[in-house]
Amino acid sequence: MSQKLSDEQVKVLQLSQKVIGEVKKVIIGKDETIIKVLLSILAGGHILLEDIPGVGKTTLALALSKSLSLDYKRLQFTPDVLPTDVTGFTIYNKATNEFEFKQGAAMTNLFLADEINRTSSKTQSALLEIMEEGKVTVDGTTYRMPDPYIVIATQNPIGSIGTQSLPESQMDRFIVRLSMGYPNIENEIEMLKAKHNQVTVETVNSVVSARELIEARKIVDEIYVSDEVFDYIVRLADATRHNQYLKLGLSPRGSIALLKMTKATSLLKGRDYVTPDDVVYSFKDVVSHRIILNSKARLNNMNTELVLKSIIDSVQVPKLRGRVVI
Repeated sequence: MSQKLSDEQVKVLQLSQKVIGEVKKVIIGKDETIIKVLLSILAGGHILLEDIPGVGKTTLALALSKSLSLDYKRLQFTPDVLPTDVTGFTIYNKATNEFEFKQGAAMTNLFLADEINRTSSKTQSALLEIMEEGKVTVDGTTYRMPDPYIVIATQNPIGSIGTQSLPESQMDRFIVRLSMGYPNIENEIEMLKAKHNQVTVETVNSVVSARELIEARKIVDEIYVSDEVFDYIVRLADATRHNQYLKLGLSPRGSIALLKMTKATSLLKGRDYVTPDDVVYSFKDVVSHRIILNSKARLNNMNTELVLKSIIDSVQVPKLRGRVVI
């Protein structure tokens, strides 16, 4: 079976490489994170970045919005942020004798929800509902979010002062949870030199239009998936639901998220079909925030990463040659 990409798929691959190149100007030494965030965007999902402050999460979001030609807004979540700050509100205009809708911060193409776990659960829910529905209803009137619509939410590690966990049911709204981490010594030196030479987000060029991103998502969604890969994804999900160390396994929504990520992964790897390796590549990022360890896991010193690795090792992998199962 030929592995040649169509002209449309080649264009998506080339545009993706351009975006990665632009973002790498200001995010140094985190190529894997850049790629995974872009994969999430191509898959039509929202991203949760869990990390300590100061490692470049905001810069990453800004660079992506600029390279993708997207309108961008950022809201710093604090305990006093209200749901209406996110969704918007109506206000009476004396001049027109009518009520007018004032847009909330979330009404944009790419919304950075900074430190989402520092605000109230009511405000969190307002944003997460918008992420799920792609629209917001204020005083009986429904407003659709712009297309494309992407949320990148950041949160400090649980246990930091002033933080509260997102409900497990709402963590499921994010297609992946990623962490940037500290740069290594060489990359941090390179970063300091870039700052010294005034290499900023302003140097990032717009290389993809919003319309091209919408079309790219459609092309990604059409990537071929064999029955054996569908079966592999479901068997992995089922293994999380019956694992001795988990009290909450992967939901069907999580299985769908994993499928979407594998399609985007295969295209960025230059293929027009999904392989089991694509599934494994995204498995941890898609699943880790959707499962909950039980007390037996803690007693046996099993963390999330070890449990997920054991699940991958326990599920038989179908062997593929091109699109043919052998």
